[in-house]
Amino acid sequence: MPPKDDDDLLAAEYVLGLLEADDWRAADQRAATDGAFAARVRDWEARLEPMNAEFPDLPAPDLMPQIEARLFPAPAARRRSAWRWLGAGSLVGALAVALVVLSPVLRTSQAPLLTAELVAEDRGLVLAASFDGTQLNLRAEGLPAEAGQDYELWVIGADGVPSSLGLVQDSVLIREAGLEAGQTLAVSLEPEGGSTTGLPTGPVVATAELRAG
Repeated sequence: MPPKDDDDLLAAEYVLGLLEADDWRAADQRAATDGAFAARVRDWEARLEPMNAEFPDLPAPDLMPQIEARLFPAPAARRRSAWRWLGAGSLVGALAVALVVLSPVLRTSQAPLLTAELVAEDRGLVLAASFDGTQLNLRAEGLPAEAGQDYELWVIGADGVPSSLGLVQDSVLIREAGLEAGQTLAVSLEPEGGSTTGLPTGPVVATAELRAG
Protein backbone atom coordinates (compact mmCIF):
# COMPACT_ATOMS: atom_id res chain seq x y z
CA MET A 1 0.00 0.00 0.00
CA PRO A 2 1.35 3.40 -0.91
CA PRO A 3 2.27 5.70 2.06
CA LYS A 4 -0.62 8.07 1.46
CA ASP A 5 -3.11 5.16 1.57
CA ASP A 6 -1.46 3.82 4.74
CA ASP A 7 -1.91 7.22 6.39
CA ASP A 8 -5.54 7.50 5.25
CA LEU A 9 -6.39 4.07 6.65
CA LEU A 10 -4.54 4.82 9.91
CA ALA A 11 -6.41 8.12 10.29
CA ALA A 12 -9.75 6.36 9.80
CA GLU A 13 -8.92 3.67 12.36
CA TYR A 14 -7.73 6.34 14.78
CA VAL A 15 -10.95 8.35 14.50
CA LEU A 16 -13.09 5.21 14.88
CA GLY A 17 -11.04 4.01 17.88
CA LEU A 18 -10.11 0.72 16.24
CA LEU A 19 -6.41 0.83 17.13
CA GLU A 20 -4.71 -0.99 19.97
CA ALA A 21 -3.70 1.23 22.89
CA ASP A 22 -0.05 1.66 21.87
CA ASP A 23 -0.95 2.27 18.23
CA TRP A 24 -3.63 4.75 19.26
CA ARG A 25 -1.17 6.72 21.42
CA ALA A 26 1.34 6.80 18.57
CA ALA A 27 -1.32 8.03 16.15
CA ASP A 28 -2.52 10.60 18.68
CA GLN A 29 1.03 11.93 19.06
CA ARG A 30 1.45 12.04 15.31
CA ALA A 31 -1.81 13.95 14.88
CA ALA A 32 -0.43 16.57 17.26
CA THR A 33 2.89 16.99 15.41
CA ASP A 34 2.30 15.98 11.77
CA GLY A 35 0.19 18.55 9.93
CA ALA A 36 -0.55 16.33 6.95
CA PHE A 37 -1.70 13.44 9.14
CA ALA A 38 -3.75 15.82 11.31
CA ALA A 39 -5.51 17.02 8.16
CA ARG A 40 -6.43 13.41 7.30
CA VAL A 41 -7.81 12.95 10.83
CA ARG A 42 -9.93 16.10 10.51
CA ASP A 43 -11.18 14.90 7.14
CA TRP A 44 -12.33 11.58 8.63
CA GLU A 45 -13.98 13.36 11.56
CA ALA A 46 -15.87 15.54 9.09
CA ARG A 47 -16.95 12.51 7.04
CA LEU A 48 -18.30 10.59 10.02
CA GLU A 49 -19.60 13.46 12.17
CA PRO A 50 -23.07 13.57 10.47
CA MET A 51 -23.70 9.98 11.53
CA ASN A 52 -22.42 10.64 15.03
CA ALA A 53 -24.79 13.62 15.34
CA GLU A 54 -27.77 11.28 15.07
CA PHE A 55 -27.06 9.94 18.56
CA PRO A 56 -27.83 12.43 21.35
CA ASP A 57 -25.73 12.88 24.47
CA LEU A 58 -26.86 10.62 27.31
CA PRO A 59 -26.26 11.46 30.99
CA ALA A 60 -24.08 9.06 32.95
CA PRO A 61 -26.07 6.98 35.46
CA ASP A 62 -23.68 8.07 38.26
CA LEU A 63 -20.36 9.85 38.74
CA MET A 64 -18.21 6.81 39.46
CA PRO A 65 -17.74 5.79 35.81
CA GLN A 66 -16.68 9.35 35.02
CA ILE A 67 -14.19 9.39 37.90
CA GLU A 68 -12.76 6.03 36.87
CA ALA A 69 -12.51 7.19 33.28
CA ARG A 70 -10.51 10.25 34.36
CA LEU A 71 -8.19 8.25 36.60
CA PHE A 72 -7.79 5.24 34.32
CA PRO A 73 -8.40 6.37 30.73
CA ALA A 74 -8.75 3.70 28.05
CA PRO A 75 -6.79 5.12 25.10
CA ALA A 76 -8.36 2.88 22.49
CA ALA A 77 -11.81 4.11 23.46
CA ARG A 78 -11.02 7.85 23.53
CA ARG A 79 -12.28 10.25 20.92
CA ARG A 80 -11.16 13.70 20.00
CA SER A 81 -13.24 16.49 21.58
CA ALA A 82 -15.64 16.70 18.66
CA TRP A 83 -16.74 13.06 19.18
CA ARG A 84 -19.26 11.76 21.66
CA TRP A 85 -19.33 8.18 22.86
CA LEU A 86 -20.74 5.86 20.22
CA GLY A 87 -23.05 3.11 21.41
CA ALA A 88 -22.72 -0.43 20.09
CA GLY A 89 -25.30 0.08 17.36
CA SER A 90 -23.81 3.32 16.12
CA LEU A 91 -20.30 1.85 16.19
CA VAL A 92 -21.46 -0.95 13.91
CA GLY A 93 -22.90 1.69 11.60
CA ALA A 94 -19.67 3.65 11.70
CA LEU A 95 -17.70 0.57 10.76
CA ALA A 96 -20.05 -0.12 7.87
CA VAL A 97 -19.65 3.42 6.58
CA ALA A 98 -15.88 3.21 7.02
CA LEU A 99 -15.73 0.02 4.97
CA VAL A 100 -17.67 1.67 2.14
CA VAL A 101 -15.50 4.79 2.17
CA LEU A 102 -12.26 2.86 2.56
CA SER A 103 -13.05 0.24 -0.07
CA PRO A 104 -11.24 2.12 -2.88
CA VAL A 105 -8.15 2.32 -0.66
CA LEU A 106 -8.39 -1.37 0.20
CA ARG A 107 -8.88 -2.34 -3.42
CA THR A 108 -5.86 -0.30 -4.43
CA SER A 109 -3.73 -1.91 -1.73
CA GLN A 110 -4.65 -5.36 -3.05
CA ALA A 111 -3.41 -4.58 -6.56
CA PRO A 112 -0.09 -6.33 -7.26
CA LEU A 113 2.93 -4.11 -7.79
CA LEU A 114 4.06 -4.22 -11.41
CA THR A 115 7.67 -3.50 -12.29
CA ALA A 116 9.85 -3.20 -15.37
CA GLU A 117 13.44 -2.19 -16.05
CA LEU A 118 14.30 -0.62 -19.39
CA VAL A 119 17.99 -0.49 -20.31
CA ALA A 120 19.63 1.10 -23.35
CA GLU A 121 23.25 0.14 -22.74
CA ASP A 122 24.60 1.96 -25.78
CA ARG A 123 23.17 5.20 -24.41
CA GLY A 124 23.77 4.64 -20.71
CA LEU A 125 20.01 4.93 -20.15
CA VAL A 126 18.33 2.96 -17.36
CA LEU A 127 14.65 3.34 -16.42
CA ALA A 128 13.16 1.57 -13.38
CA ALA A 129 9.35 1.58 -13.50
CA SER A 130 6.83 0.50 -10.87
CA PHE A 131 3.02 0.65 -10.96
CA ASP A 132 0.86 0.25 -7.84
CA GLY A 133 -2.54 -0.01 -9.51
CA THR A 134 -3.14 3.69 -10.08
CA GLN A 135 0.21 5.47 -10.21
CA LEU A 136 3.30 4.96 -12.35
CA ASN A 137 6.63 5.77 -10.70
CA LEU A 138 9.63 6.01 -13.01
CA ARG A 139 13.25 6.51 -11.96
CA ALA A 140 15.68 7.40 -14.74
CA GLU A 141 19.46 7.48 -15.08
CA GLY A 142 21.40 8.65 -18.13
CA LEU A 143 19.41 11.79 -18.90
CA PRO A 144 19.08 14.03 -20.79
CA ALA A 145 18.90 12.92 -24.40
CA GLU A 146 21.08 14.52 -27.03
CA ALA A 147 20.51 18.19 -27.83
CA GLY A 148 17.34 18.71 -29.82
CA GLN A 149 15.87 15.35 -28.79
CA ASP A 150 13.75 13.88 -25.99
CA TYR A 151 13.07 10.39 -24.71
CA GLU A 152 9.38 9.46 -24.79
CA LEU A 153 7.77 6.63 -22.80
CA TRP A 154 5.12 4.39 -24.36
CA VAL A 155 2.90 1.54 -23.26
CA ILE A 156 1.97 -1.18 -25.74
CA GLY A 157 -1.06 -3.35 -25.01
CA ALA A 158 -2.34 -6.57 -26.54
CA ASP A 159 -3.47 -4.69 -29.65
CA GLY A 160 0.12 -3.71 -30.36
CA VAL A 161 -0.69 0.00 -30.55
CA PRO A 162 1.65 2.28 -28.58
CA SER A 163 0.16 4.94 -26.32
CA SER A 164 2.32 7.77 -25.01
CA LEU A 165 2.93 8.09 -21.26
CA GLY A 166 4.84 11.33 -21.68
CA LEU A 167 8.38 12.62 -22.05
CA VAL A 168 11.19 11.39 -19.82
CA GLN A 169 13.07 14.60 -19.06
CA ASP A 170 13.60 14.33 -15.30
CA SER A 171 15.14 11.67 -13.09
CA VAL A 172 11.73 11.05 -11.49
CA LEU A 173 8.41 10.75 -13.31
CA ILE A 174 5.19 10.13 -11.35
CA ARG A 175 1.80 10.09 -13.06
CA GLU A 176 -1.63 8.49 -12.93
CA ALA A 177 -2.00 5.67 -15.44
CA GLY A 178 -4.00 2.58 -16.26
CA LEU A 179 -1.55 -0.27 -16.79
CA GLU A 180 -1.78 -4.07 -16.68
CA ALA A 181 0.61 -6.97 -16.26
CA GLY A 182 1.89 -8.22 -19.60
CA GLN A 183 1.88 -4.81 -21.27
CA THR A 184 5.17 -3.57 -22.69
CA LEU A 185 6.86 -0.30 -21.80
CA ALA A 186 9.07 1.23 -24.48
CA VAL A 187 11.26 4.30 -24.80
CA SER A 188 11.82 6.02 -28.12
CA LEU A 189 14.14 8.85 -29.10
CA GLU A 190 12.00 11.66 -30.47
CA PRO A 191 12.52 15.22 -31.71
CA GLU A 192 12.52 17.77 -28.89
CA GLY A 193 8.99 18.04 -27.47
CA GLY A 194 8.07 14.48 -28.38
CA SER A 195 6.23 12.76 -31.21
CA THR A 196 3.62 14.87 -33.00
CA THR A 197 1.86 11.88 -34.56
CA GLY A 198 0.75 10.00 -31.43
CA LEU A 199 3.09 7.15 -32.35
CA PRO A 200 6.86 6.68 -32.05
CA THR A 201 8.68 8.40 -34.92
CA GLY A 202 12.26 7.80 -33.78
CA PRO A 203 14.18 4.67 -32.85
CA VAL A 204 12.93 2.58 -29.93
CA VAL A 205 15.97 2.32 -27.65
CA ALA A 206 14.62 0.09 -24.85
CA THR A 207 11.62 -2.13 -24.02
CA ALA A 208 10.51 -4.22 -21.06
CA GLU A 209 7.39 -6.13 -20.01
CA LEU A 210 5.44 -5.13 -16.92
CA ARG A 211 5.48 -8.04 -14.49
CA ALA A 212 4.14 -8.59 -11.00
CA GLY A 213 6.96 -8.38 -8.52
